[in-house]
Amino acid sequence: MLIGSFLNVCIVRIPAEESIVRPRSHCPVCQSSIKAFDNIPVLSWVVLGGRCRNCGTRIAILYPAIEIVTGLLFVGVYRIFGITPAGLKWTIFACLILVLIVTDIRERVLPDAITFPGLGLGLALSVGTAPMDDFAQLLWGRAAHYIPPLAVLSFTDSVLGAAFGMLLLWIVRKGYFLWRGREGMGQGDIKMMMMAGAFLGVTNTFLTILIGTLLGSLIGLSIIALLYMRGWKRRVAERASRRGIGTISALRYALASKYQLPFGTFLGAGALLVVFFGTSALEWYFSVSSGR
Repeated sequence: MLIGSFLNVCIVRIPAEESIVRPRSHCPVCQSSIKAFDNIPVLSWVVLGGRCRNCGTRIAILYPAIEIVTGLLFVGVYRIFGITPAGLKWTIFACLILVLIVTDIRERVLPDAITFPGLGLGLALSVGTAPMDDFAQLLWGRAAHYIPPLAVLSFTDSVLGAAFGMLLLWIVRKGYFLWRGREGMGQGDIKMMMMAGAFLGVTNTFLTILIGTLLGSLIGLSIIALLYMRGWKRRVAERASRRGIGTISALRYALASKYQLPFGTFLGAGALLVVFFGTSALEWYFSVSSGR
């Protein structure tokens, strides 16, 4: 949970292009420094009743929530991978993805200050862990008729995953623009998947994009339906309808359908699902597809 407290600092300060080291944690309203005994993860928020000790400003529940989720992710990684190089790799990955998920929700931004260092970490950590799939081995075997040491295979797998994640989303982005005449995703999503691909390899990167797209579609349609049913932008639709632009119902649906969701959030959720359940999901898929 101490790491979760640091991730909170990253989530708030990195999008604002502020230092994550200085100044020390402080209330954004009264600027008073937060004492050490008021900075204990989760517990301090509960004791203070979710308010600043000095000025009484409400402290968002986001802070203890991130600390709790971070703790749960650490427990999950430990239970699956243990205290191993792979455990370290996926702990770091989970932290990076959590920061990106929340910053995309809050600010609609996926900071380069996270994705580019994350890419470097993914490539570096691949050297000490096993490859995520057989793509690198197949490539080396067919291109060079030689199987290199495990570290080289794993690094190649990481490079292929990063390239695949970047290229696939770039193609989707360009295709959507040609089809609809407007951007469907930002470049931050492409950089995020390049980073994720360096950790995940080709197969799991594809699975991440597939799950993220499915989650985004399902949740997106649900939100559009909810906005429509609750009468979101109804007055705007009524004014437009009086000008003869269209019926109120059609205009309300058009407005609701334009609501933009943070795609990076769904990609991040997909990546975490792949880390914790991806192997089981792939085994199930291959068993079904092979008729076993």
